[in-house]
Amino acid sequence: MNSEKPFILISNDDGYQAKGLNSLVDMIRDMADILVCAPDSGRSGSACAFTAVDPLIMVPQKKEEGLEVWSCSGTPVDSVKLALNELCKERRPQMVIGGINHGDNASVNAHYSGTMGVTLEGCMKYIPSVAFSLCSHDYFADFSPLRPYVRSIVRKVLDNGLPKGVCLNVNFPDTDNFKGVRICRMAYGTWYDEAVKQRHPRGYDYWWMVGKYKNDEPEAEDTDNWAVNHGYVAVTPTKIDVTAYEAMESLRDWDL
Repeated sequence: MNSEKPFILISNDDGYQAKGLNSLVDMIRDMADILVCAPDSGRSGSACAFTAVDPLIMVPQKKEEGLEVWSCSGTPVDSVKLALNELCKERRPQMVIGGINHGDNASVNAHYSGTMGVTLEGCMKYIPSVAFSLCSHDYFADFSPLRPYVRSIVRKVLDNGLPKGVCLNVNFPDTDNFKGVRICRMAYGTWYDEAVKQRHPRGYDYWWMVGKYKNDEPEAEDTDNWAVNHGYVAVTPTKIDVTAYEAMESLRDWDL
């Protein structure tokens, strides 16, 4: 790889063959040397899970000028950990990117997202990190409208970095044209009807985890949900430190 270029590590939770990840590589390949280390198949909903019991396997899938692609048998976070530990010994990435995800990771979805797991892991390693998601689960979704926005955000992060402990959760509406970019907070939302019970022919019950999402503050115009629902690209700065500082004083009053 050309050491004069920036070096970017990419992973996802849809698998290394996913169109979103490969579209992302095409969008920024001229901007940086790229290492992809991603799950060998879909791992949606993995969040920050990592594998503590089973052994992991990495398999080289592609090696070209400025691009290496590896698959990993574990989770998105496993992929990042292994890449940083085993594949980046001679060169530390200037940036970690998760995505581009097939599906919405706005609001509380960020807590379940393997794409955000990638980004949070990079952030916890003090590497500027960004998650990109398109609000479409279509395997053949068109990612081309995202190109100028992705390139702009990647360039800004490479040039300016991000504050310590802060990563970016970027969500794109499923549309051909965007009204612009809004810097947003995470919306409060709720998942409900999350399990569907079925009866197996062999006589036992089983469940599918599904669910419906409800935006609990649909009129709040400063949230990521509002932005993507109204045609804007939502950029949500997200912190590693989840301490509720505003609650600390009241808890001290409990005289524990």
